[in-house]
Amino acid sequence: MPIKSDPATWTDPRHRMGLEGEEIAQEYLLARGWRILAHRFRMGRLEIDLVARRGSTVAFVEVKTRFGAAFGSPLEAVTALKRREITKVAHAWVDRHGQEAYTYQMDVIGVTLTRSGPPRIQHVQDAFRPGWR
Repeated sequence: MPIKSDPATWTDPRHRMGLEGEEIAQEYLLARGWRILAHRFRMGRLEIDLVARRGSTVAFVEVKTRFGAAFGSPLEAVTALKRREITKVAHAWVDRHGQEAYTYQMDVIGVTLTRSGPPRIQHVQDAFRPGWR
């Protein structure tokens, strides 16, 4: 799914690394039978990196990307504030596109890039529960 701005114009290398991680996560999910419904679904200034569906399960996926392990696992970067933001945007997606037959979950994918070799991917399905639907 295309993004609205041109990554070639981005000056912050962290944004490019984040996009690379999201692309790796998309490939990972597609290879496991998920269909990508949205990439960077926005509600105001907040967004969900990926919305994916497999069968009747819809996953709101936060992707965190790191280069190496110097700053800890990328999974550790999903703070309580980030979980609340994801939940708000997920509510907006459900209001616009949801169906009663769907089951919803919040997933986190951590991508650790290395200088040599494939990236390390950690997928935590149903990583947290916001207490709705």
